[in-house]
Amino acid sequence: MKIDPTIRTSRYATGDFVVRRRLLQYSMVVAMLVLVGRAVYLQIFSKEFLQDKGDSQYLEVVPVSAYRGQIRDRNGEPLAISAPVQSIWINARQLKDSEQAKIDEMGRILSIPEKDLHSLLKKQEKKRFFYLKRQIIPALAEKVKALGIAGVYAQREFKRYYPAGAVSAHLLGFTNVDDVGLEGLEHGYESILRGKIGRKQVIKDGKSQIIEDVENIAEAEAGRDLVLTIDERIQYLAYRELQNAVIQNKAHSASLVVLDAKNGDVLASVSQPSFNPNNRKELNSSQYHRNRAMVDSFEPGSTVKPFVVAAALDGGYIDPNILIETHGIYHLGRNVVKDVHNYGTLDLTHVLQKSSNIAVTQIAMTMEPKDFWDIYSKLGFGTSAGIGFPGEASGSLLDYQSWHEFDQATLSFGYGVSTSILQLARAYTALADDGIVHSVTLLKRDEDPDAKRVFKAETARKVREMLEQVISKEGTAYLARVEGYRVAGKTGTVKKATKGGYTEDKYLSVFVGMAPASNPRFIIAIVVDEPTSGQYYGGQVAAPAFAKVMAGALRVYGVEPDGVDNMHVLLSKR
Repeated sequence: MKIDPTIRTSRYATGDFVVRRRLLQYSMVVAMLVLVGRAVYLQIFSKEFLQDKGDSQYLEVVPVSAYRGQIRDRNGEPLAISAPVQSIWINARQLKDSEQAKIDEMGRILSIPEKDLHSLLKKQEKKRFFYLKRQIIPALAEKVKALGIAGVYAQREFKRYYPAGAVSAHLLGFTNVDDVGLEGLEHGYESILRGKIGRKQVIKDGKSQIIEDVENIAEAEAGRDLVLTIDERIQYLAYRELQNAVIQNKAHSASLVVLDAKNGDVLASVSQPSFNPNNRKELNSSQYHRNRAMVDSFEPGSTVKPFVVAAALDGGYIDPNILIETHGIYHLGRNVVKDVHNYGTLDLTHVLQKSSNIAVTQIAMTMEPKDFWDIYSKLGFGTSAGIGFPGEASGSLLDYQSWHEFDQATLSFGYGVSTSILQLARAYTALADDGIVHSVTLLKRDEDPDAKRVFKAETARKVREMLEQVISKEGTAYLARVEGYRVAGKTGTVKKATKGGYTEDKYLSVFVGMAPASNPRFIIAIVVDEPTSGQYYGGQVAAPAFAKVMAGALRVYGVEPDGVDNMHVLLSKR
């Protein structure tokens, strides 16, 4: 019987394929066993080797600090700047007992007592992140990094620095350790000054040190600079003289504002007592929370009398040549208005020169309540100056529809209305700039868009001439005179209000003035709170500080003298 050869070949082929398939399967199983074995070996027996390799290099997204905008004065001088610093932070889980000597050395570099350092590390031993020391100079951080301690890292940050120190402290405010504005302009203009944090992807080594930048994910954006109207030279003058006034008069506090009479720019704003924003370790909040010039309000007293005279003249309520009988006491219904002395018969110039409550009351009572209120309102009383300072005072002005007869009288000599020293200085621009009241600003601008006329130019000039007599020997502010210049101004001596009425032994000493009176360049308003050295009249306490600051400001800006008895000074310059 013959076998078909095709069938024989098919059988051998099939058997050969089975062998090869089994061989391949065995090989794959062996390879898998080898891989599994290797994995088990690495995961269990060589675990530390893998961790070291994994930790040696890795990708991470880190923040990129943004530079905070500078604050500069009108001449470009820096008032607040940010300097690069380093902060030391620790991953306590990575610290090794074997490096205790290096850790102790780090404590010495950072001026941390050994006992305090050990206590802190013990307390934070389970934390992956905590700051050991913030905002140190880069040189110290480099010394710490050179120690090569596992778990100890440095982080770049910015620290705010104020070159003028206490001179501008209440105005500028300050930032916290995270560079966020907390007080003053730093807080009020946070959105402008604060930059936008960036992000980048980096490669780090096992010690979390960046060894290579991979890519920028989001660029850091620096904050914008803030250019103020403040003149650092005038600010310093004001700070020094106000501090002297507080010390000499043993006063509780004081504030002062210098304005450009032509446009409302704030050239200086000072409050006393002050503080050093570069070192606040031992300060309490009461020392830095109040920029008194901006946020405190008070009754302005006799400093508002020029406005009453101007309003009555402008409205035709009184004749410029009017004579007013005073005689020391004036009855208004059941109420009595008094003067310090019996001044007899006064013309308008002497009403302001002697600061007669009786005379100004009679002038005020000739006016319609609405017209009287209207003038105060246009001058800005009862509304915030809108300068952009946090917590800025609005003051108060009672609506005329709620007035009683005596309310109009008390308002005429500065009681029943409240204002900040900044608002009071702003009101005086209406007299200084020939009847135009200006808005005030701390940020430089080309012109005042909100300037408006309150008095006729002729009226403002007449009242300004009257106020020059306040500075004469017969007036209440002879100590406000500035050699070579005509000065116009008004004093105020205000009894402080309490819950039970007005005190008999606590006063506010106020003075507001301008120079040169012929064409005013500057307005200075000053209030001294509770002088206790024996003198308390505005002309005795506030006026001398005014004179020194005004003299300095006129000299700094090179304003020519306009004093009639000093014409030789002008001639000698030509």
